[in-house]
Amino acid sequence: MAITLTPTAVQRVRDFVAGDPDALGLRVGVRRTGCSGWGYAVDVAREIAPADHVFELDGVRVVVDSQALPLLDGTQIDFVRQGLNRVFAFSNPNVAGECGCGESFSVERAAV
Repeated sequence: MAITLTPTAVQRVRDFVAGDPDALGLRVGVRRTGCSGWGYAVDVAREIAPADHVFELDGVRVVVDSQALPLLDGTQIDFVRQGLNRVFAFSNPNVAGECGCGESFSVERAAV
């Protein structure tokens, strides 16, 4: 099981966590939301639980809890410009469908 980051995302994560002395890396997860069921959650990881999975990519840690990992396995995270916004973008092979606004996604496998 793995999560990967593009070089642009690696640099953004470095910048994202640099201002927080308690940051251990980037926490990526999922939450129930929207009309399709799941949305991505991104935050600074300030602790690592025993059940968390930690991926080290070019000196950057990505922390994923064990319940979210099956929904995120194989995901590549990029950092892109969308109009005036700059956002993390997810290329997730587990996605079976997305809502029209792009806020949430569904998967074929059983829910977490």
